[in-house]
Amino acid sequence: MAESFQAPRGTHDVLPADANWWGLLARIEETLRRYGWRRIQTPGFEETGLFARTSGDASDVVHKEMYTFDDRSGRSLTLRPEGTAPIARAYVEHGLHREPQPVKAYTVAPMYRYGRPGRGRYREHYQVSVEAIGSPGPAIDAEVIEVYAEILRGLGVTRWELRLNSIGDAACRPAYVERLDEWLDAHIDVLGEEALHKRATSPLQVFDVKDPALRKALDDAPKIGESLCDDCRAHFAEVRSRLDRLGVPYVLDPALVRGLDYYTRTTFEFTGPEENANSVICGGGRYDGLVEQIGGPATPGIGFGAGIERLLLALENENVVLEPVPLDVFVVVDGAEPFAAHGLLQELRRAGFAADMDFAGRSVKGQLTQGARTGAATLVVLGAGDATIRRAGTSDQTVGLGKVVATLKA
Repeated sequence: MAESFQAPRGTHDVLPADANWWGLLARIEETLRRYGWRRIQTPGFEETGLFARTSGDASDVVHKEMYTFDDRSGRSLTLRPEGTAPIARAYVEHGLHREPQPVKAYTVAPMYRYGRPGRGRYREHYQVSVEAIGSPGPAIDAEVIEVYAEILRGLGVTRWELRLNSIGDAACRPAYVERLDEWLDAHIDVLGEEALHKRATSPLQVFDVKDPALRKALDDAPKIGESLCDDCRAHFAEVRSRLDRLGVPYVLDPALVRGLDYYTRTTFEFTGPEENANSVICGGGRYDGLVEQIGGPATPGIGFGAGIERLLLALENENVVLEPVPLDVFVVVDGAEPFAAHGLLQELRRAGFAADMDFAGRSVKGQLTQGARTGAATLVVLGAGDATIRRAGTSDQTVGLGKVVATLKA
């Protein structure tokens, strides 16, 4: 017997019958379309420097989790760990600043991070990355946050909380970092190896360390919200005001900094009911210096990344089942010339119907059973010289073979 294979640890297959997965993607993309976002697709790997420069050496992504390798030409490449930096790179490379601003682009793609696999935690996981690049105002911050709240509403997910903060910008953050460093000097005993590493490269990210003892101690540390400049304070107030008027509830979290160096001003997370590392179902914020960091003009931006597997857990926790989109028509052969059904399928599909037939040699009874399994709204039974159209709740209708499509369209 030949050796059998399984998907690598930390990855998973998505099967045709995984209705919640496919239904989730369809609903996400439809919501984004209604809000004016357009899809973008970037390569699965990028130059390593793109992530090292933008995410920061203190981030867990760069420090612990990236899949990095040298190709045969000796170039250092990294499998995409997150979606924002690649979209920003594409914005610069293709001159998207010449398009009407902001550019509202999203992708749904696999991301790769090395970590301990578990429930809702995969080394290859899928994420929707939603970005709005080119607008500095608080209105787009509220728009980006609201669109994810609308995705949750459309899916029927109700058990979530939005955590919100502002982490300032280059005008006010340096003075705050000085205050934070003074506090950290006075509490050096609570800083473990991870916290010391983050402090050495990006002090603000000590708030992203998950150590319970440190997090408790940090309750007494100075918070960035106490040191915001007037512009950052006014920006954050307007974001909150707009969310209030849009009916998007939130809680303020003065310790929320997110785990990547490129964030400025607004940061946010949506959390679900999982009481562990899987609780964050979406996270993001503003990144006004990111485009400039990778060689573009000074350009503001804001966006989020939302894990698909985490959102599937949220659906599961609320017993939400997304029904698959059924066929419009299933064709059954009962005495017709063998090719007649295939020819009718072509006509139906070209007319816009989702249609299928039996390709396994089933009996007429078996074909009818298979048609019912597909959930098709209409069965068309082809006889020797006519066709019977069957729809639930209506009487059967018999028409000539050449009139099936016209009858269904009517």
